[in-house]
This record gives sequence, structure tokens and C-alpha cells, in this order.
Amino acid sequence: MLRGMYTAAAGMIAHQRRHDLITNNIANLNTPGYKAQVGVMRSFPEMLINLVNEGADRPSRTIGTLNTGTMVEEVLPIWTQGPLQETANASDLALISNIRVFEEVDGVPVEIRFDASGRGVNQAGETVYQPQAFYTVWNEAGEVRYTRNSQMVVDAEGLLRTTDGHRVLGQDGQPIALGRSLDSVRVTPAGVLLDEQGEVLGSLLITRIDNPYALIREGAGVYRLEGNEAAAAAADPGRFRDPTRVRRTFQRRPGAGRNRLDGCAARLRSQSTDRSILRQESGKSGQRSRPRVIACNGGSA
Repeated sequence: MLRGMYTAAAGMIAHQRRHDLITNNIANLNTPGYKAQVGVMRSFPEMLINLVNEGADRPSRTIGTLNTGTMVEEVLPIWTQGPLQETANASDLALISNIRVFEEVDGVPVEIRFDASGRGVNQAGETVYQPQAFYTVWNEAGEVRYTRNSQMVVDAEGLLRTTDGHRVLGQDGQPIALGRSLDSVRVTPAGVLLDEQGEVLGSLLITRIDNPYALIREGAGVYRLEGNEAAAAAADPGRFRDPTRVRRTFQRRPGAGRNRLDGCAARLRSQSTDRSILRQESGKSGQRSRPRVIACNGGSA
């Protein structure tokens, strides 16, 4: 029975982690630049059970296998393009991209199809990832970071920043200095910033990340790259086969309707699994337990 309790506990811990991810996704439905996360669950190795010591004339025999539980192996963001929401705010600059990837088959370019998670398979059977576009920013230490947060502000020094304080970089790799309000700046779909006379004030540095799953989340919708991935992104930041557009007065945000309902449904499924595990184990031990139920509005029942 103890072994079964450990297996049940492992399953409940994994579902609690999944429940936390779902709750975090719902809480950030209206956070600009936030990408929903999903947990990838994996079971522990199964154990082969043998019956031994049945007697000298009866050799040991295999009974079967025992599953030892499950765990959340990794947490992955969903990089698919979210819907646009009009804000009528001149400082909202939505980044729109759907980068296509081709490979040559017998001299003919063939497009690789990606699933909802941004993964595809090439002709060699290898997993490839849909590249994603990001704004390139500096943190306070002057280190390069990447973000989808497209809410911009101009600080007291005239520098263009994201709302969380990161300095937005231009094509020259330096922070963009506007020296004026964004209300008086025109933004082209290519990310070029123009004044009233059409003079170029700067150009947004939009970096293509070939493998977005190599990004390391730092919080507030900001990511970093390390090692060879960082060097590749810095070497050629604007490698786009398809146009990536900047659309003003729009934000990329999850829909407030269906996404919220899907999140609530996922939370309820997770709670149902926990209750099922508790009923099974409490039945074995002769004790009854009542799990705490989390309501979809964030309260407790």
C-alpha cells in the first residue's frame, strides 16, 4: 500500500504543477507579450514485479509491472500568433509574424508545415521549429534580451522603452532615442520610426529566433539566449523569408472569451483527477479525505 501511496502522491504533485500553470495562464490573459505555458508530463520507469520464495519446487515467476508515478518533465511556452486587440493607443506596436520555412527536395522548395505548438518535421524526419520574431531590448545591465511586449513609452531622457523599463534597440544595436512623444511619431509596417517631415528617427531591431524553445524565460515576458543560439541570433538579426509587420494601436493579447473558458475547463479536469486519486487511496487506507476545490474565478470552495 505504501508504494501505491507514493505513486498517488507523485501524480498529485504533477497535477498540482499543471494546475499552477493553468492558473498562471488565466491570470495573465491580458498581459502584453505573455505566452501561455503547458507542462509536458512523463511517467517514471515501470518496475517489473516477480513473486519469489514460493517454495523449493516452485521457481519465481513474473506477476506484471508497477507504474511508479508521473512528473512534469518540462514547461514549454506556446509560441503561436495570438489575436490582435485594438487599443487606440499610439504607443502600442503589435508585432505580427508567421515565418515560413522551406527545404529543397529534388531542387524544388517545399514548405515545412508546423503544428499548433510550432513544431514540424522535415524530409529527413528531424524535428524543426517555426522561427519567431522578437523585439530586441537591453536590460539595466546593458545585456541583450528579447520580448514580445509591444507597449512602448518614451522616458524622461527621450529613450524608447517597454513598459517594464527595457530599452528598445534599433538596427544599429543601440537604444532608440526619439526625444519626443510617440504621438508625434509615425511607425511603418517595417518598424521604421518617422517624424512629421518623414525623417527617420530610428528603426526597430526585430530579431528572428530560429529555435524559440531555446529561449530562457526571465519573467515579465522577457527572454534571453545563451551559447551558440545567442551568437547565431546576434550575427544576423533580420533573417526573414516572410515579412514581419509592426501594427500600431494594436496589442497581441489572448482572447478573453474562449481562452478563459478553456483554462477553467483544464483546471476542473485537473481537480477531477486529484479527487479520483484521493478516493482510490483513501479507500485502500480506510480513511476519507476531501480535497480543496479551486473555483474558476480564483476563489476556493
